[in-house]
Amino acid sequence: MATNNLFRMNDVTPLKPTIVITTKDRCDDLRNALKSSVSQSIETEIIVIDDASTDGTAEMVRQEFPDARLIEHPNSMGLVYGRNEAATIATGDILFSIDDDALFTTPNVVQQTLAQFDEQYIGAVAIPFVDVKKSPDIRQQAPSSDECWVTDRYIGTAHAVRKDVFLDLEGYRESYFHQGEERDFCVRLLEAGYVVRMGNADLIHHFESPKRDTTRMDLYGRRNDIFFAWLNVPASFLPIQLIGTSIKGFVFGIRVGRPLRMLQGILMGYTAIGRFWSKRKPVRSLTYRMFRLLQKQGGIKLQDLPEELISGRKGTEA
Repeated sequence: MATNNLFRMNDVTPLKPTIVITTKDRCDDLRNALKSSVSQSIETEIIVIDDASTDGTAEMVRQEFPDARLIEHPNSMGLVYGRNEAATIATGDILFSIDDDALFTTPNVVQQTLAQFDEQYIGAVAIPFVDVKKSPDIRQQAPSSDECWVTDRYIGTAHAVRKDVFLDLEGYRESYFHQGEERDFCVRLLEAGYVVRMGNADLIHHFESPKRDTTRMDLYGRRNDIFFAWLNVPASFLPIQLIGTSIKGFVFGIRVGRPLRMLQGILMGYTAIGRFWSKRKPVRSLTYRMFRLLQKQGGIKLQDLPEELISGRKGTEA
């Protein structure tokens, strides 16, 4: 559980933001992301984690964005490692994360999102965004702006999280390596008494890059679905969760024409259970049930969550 000393009651000191971008071999995309970052309406620290790029990324950042903090990895360490590393060196109170193929559509996104951390139990904000190359649909946007809506998770390319809470919960589990680390963190966030708030800021646009390893996404997607259940699901729910996740993953593979790859990913998940057997730390049944409810409904009003689930909520206004 997160400690209550993380909650700064009656603290009127403005929260300071840090934008974190982890990148690898997407120099041109990164340039657009950084242009939108430096144009934000309030002073914002920017950290770029270059995960062993070979396309001149580091040189571009140094020349065109000299105020950004650039961390270069000589060997690829992965996205999860990079985001954890950035959290340890950031000077801001709130960590904003976007992918290198995303951008803030207006200079107001950071300032608008900071305003939504208006209660101690808001651990993260899911920022509204559009996957431009897929659909015009706006995702992660609160149904209304006059009430606090909470959800089960955020997308890595469009979120902000309290740094102190992130570090207190030991950040993302690097054993996920690729995909699924956000959902895992968010269920632990809820277990610790914090919520993920649905945002109402101006949009982030995500231009999903064609430079994506679909094989790795398939394998680790299925692997980490199984792994998530082992690490977090209470014992009374675990057998049915593992069975259901395995079946759904394989059926999805048949539907998209890649059943063997999905099956391989599922088997990787069960192998990960054996490898990380001692890391299992299931959440409470109440947390799990509410997490599943949030997942099913997409978002609900804060007032509809059990009061005992949210640290510091009692006696405060949503």
